[in-house]
Amino acid sequence: MTCLNADDKAHVQAIWHSVAAHAQEYGAEALHRMFVTCPQTKTYFPNFDCSKDSAHVKAHGKKVMDALTEAVKHIDNIAAALGSLINLHAFDLRVDPGNFKYLTHNILVTLAIHLGDKLDCVTHQAVDKFLAEVATALTSKYR
Repeated sequence: MTCLNADDKAHVQAIWHSVAAHAQEYGAEALHRMFVTCPQTKTYFPNFDCSKDSAHVKAHGKKVMDALTEAVKHIDNIAAALGSLINLHAFDLRVDPGNFKYLTHNILVTLAIHLGDKLDCVTHQAVDKFLAEVATALTSKYR
């Protein structure tokens, strides 16, 4: 069951082109913020240089944002759009499901910094709900 209504979906889709155009930059910044504010999350990246401008952080940040772009394209069925990532994180990587909340929070902070007035209160709320839906999808196989 989705918490996204039609208006939420429209707001997310309307702003996402501004996000997708900066996928590597925003993704890397959000990951770096997560590593700084929640250092325990670095345990899932043992071979990464987790510094701000590292190639590892930039590449993985882009993967994260590209996955979110795919979720936006399939906003009516996020779980299906992210199916392989859901299985990877649950069964192979065994990521602590709580970490998705840390990442989505840091993505939202990053977007608020960069998008300014484009991320008005209504859009901010819609993106927050969208990211919560993504986090829920990513943890769906843990139950």
